[in-house]
Amino acid sequence: MKEVVLNNGVRMPILGYGVYQVDPREAERCVSDALSVGYRMIDTAQAYNNEEGVGNAVRKSGLQRDEVFLVSKVWISNYGYEKAKASIDDSLRRLQTDYIDLMLLHQPFCDRYGAYRALEEAYGEGKLRAIGVSNFYPDHLIDLAMNVDVRPMVNQVETHVFNQHRQDRKFMEELDCRIMSWGPLAEGRNGLLTNPVLAEIGNAHGKSVAQVALRFLLQDGVIIIPKSVHKERMEQNLNLFDFELTADEMARIETLDTAKSLFFDHHDGEVTKMFMGWR
Repeated sequence: MKEVVLNNGVRMPILGYGVYQVDPREAERCVSDALSVGYRMIDTAQAYNNEEGVGNAVRKSGLQRDEVFLVSKVWISNYGYEKAKASIDDSLRRLQTDYIDLMLLHQPFCDRYGAYRALEEAYGEGKLRAIGVSNFYPDHLIDLAMNVDVRPMVNQVETHVFNQHRQDRKFMEELDCRIMSWGPLAEGRNGLLTNPVLAEIGNAHGKSVAQVALRFLLQDGVIIIPKSVHKERMEQNLNLFDFELTADEMARIETLDTAKSLFFDHHDGEVTKMFMGWR
């Protein structure tokens, strides 16, 4: 598996398996299937309520702990220094591990500074090998990075062919913060899976539209975590390293970028109210 090197020297797979919206009762089976077909990075979160299933699957897989890169995220209800600190220990317990490879703050709301201080402390103690954030737009990211001791190593944001974050990534690069995609297939929104440009390119390589969309992100340096509960689809999403898009094909896909979210804008007041539970 191809890897990227984070700003602290930690090596991270560029492709992993995500368990967002995977039923906690199905998580162990899905992660076991993912590991069996070759995935070596699993992305979960406190808010997904399936960390325990992930931990069970890794423990029963027969793989050594250092062969699987585990990612989790602190949810906003656990923000603030003390609550975040306790929640990290809770995640370690549920995942049945002494350390988490990458821990992120899930959203840029509430007391993110206190929560990030807890990440820094756990990082210093060896409980976390790397730390970062999720859904942080440039203003959030720059503000945090300039006011902490350990700058975020990863920013996981909605990234797909229709929302490529060209401008935002300039700031991430200046901060030496790697971009990681959630929703790399946009959950099929905006007709992604039937897009004629992606379909034509896929036909030229004998690949599906989804594989072309994922390969584009990989070649563009984006860490991806596609999700499927079907083993056959897991294998297809992993089978991305036996072809390469040409410069012309990459340029054509770049033209699909709308620079807009297909889900929600974290600067929208209604979105903030939703996440903060303000009614």
